[in-house]
Amino acid sequence: MTYLKDDDQKRLDELKAYIGDQYKTFLGYPCSGHFDYTPLFDLLQYPINNVGDPFAPSTYRVNTKDFEREVLAWFGEITHAPPDQFWGYVTNGGSEGNLYGLYLAREIHPDGMVYYSEDTHYSVNKNLRMLRIPSIMIRSQSNGEMDYRDLEESIRIHRELPPIIFANIGTTMREAIDDVPTIRSILKSLAIPRSYIHCDAALCGMTLPFIQGAPDWDFHAGIDSLSISGHKLIGSPIPCGIVLARKGNVDRIARSIEYVGTLDTTVTGSRNGITPVFLWYAIRREGKEGFARLVESCLETARHAISRFAECGIQAWRNPHAITVVFPKPPQCVLDKWQIAVSGDQAHIICMPHVTRELVDELARDLETARAKGTL
Repeated sequence: MTYLKDDDQKRLDELKAYIGDQYKTFLGYPCSGHFDYTPLFDLLQYPINNVGDPFAPSTYRVNTKDFEREVLAWFGEITHAPPDQFWGYVTNGGSEGNLYGLYLAREIHPDGMVYYSEDTHYSVNKNLRMLRIPSIMIRSQSNGEMDYRDLEESIRIHRELPPIIFANIGTTMREAIDDVPTIRSILKSLAIPRSYIHCDAALCGMTLPFIQGAPDWDFHAGIDSLSISGHKLIGSPIPCGIVLARKGNVDRIARSIEYVGTLDTTVTGSRNGITPVFLWYAIRREGKEGFARLVESCLETARHAISRFAECGIQAWRNPHAITVVFPKPPQCVLDKWQIAVSGDQAHIICMPHVTRELVDELARDLETARAKGTL
């Protein structure tokens, strides 16, 4: 075995210490640290590659496609995808899933117009430029949800173009949920013959299925595709996610590739073969009951955060069913210590599984101190 030189080892040790230290104040981003995949580390010694379609065989057999298909079936079940009529794959994360949904929509409706709200994730505008799809940004309501009157009027003006609706099932800053039934009723009232609805459910795709009384947003509500992140609520050391779509739509774009003996239906050629096993392992370990308990714990932490902030005189709020707590932007002294997401005059923390009440209390004390010093 060849070892690193002393200087290189020192740098690596310093990096490990730095990452461990920064993780202690990681509150503002939707990535969970609540995981342990050490039983899977033996797989890292192999060049695992899930090239091509997960439902098609490949001449590259060092893959985990059978595990990937089990993961997709599980997500299909919790999002009410019609059995034997949906398709998907494990992606590099939510943004790739959104890119795929928009790509599929463009191929089905090459003359389409995309409608998305101003609270949509920043990557979507980049995806639209890459795909060269015309688009219109729709106003948002005060809670971050799409303004449906603006949506209806915009579609009415451009009714000759098939509308491609990019719906947020949990916006980036305020975790607002666009109302899919309302969107569908708008399309129906305008007698739109052709349309497509993609849902960005990066975070909420793993919370809403386990919350009683959550809004109807998935395939049951009539959508065409969705994207969910795996490194958010489930947790993973490697960014990942899933995209699901109606199989009939995907079949229209499939191409056979002789070199790897499989179908080309994904955005990338080579795909990560480790993350499907991570997701499979978490799903088998937790089960639906375990995730339901995990989501309820996150909601309890969010409720505690709002109550604790109120005790400090800080007005905090959250959308229904959300684990994101929004409050006024704190002073720089607080931001220097805590990794808190900020947009304009607002900030938020996201009560992921690794965010404890003790961490929330410590942040509240720092906010209280800043307020006492007149910096808040």
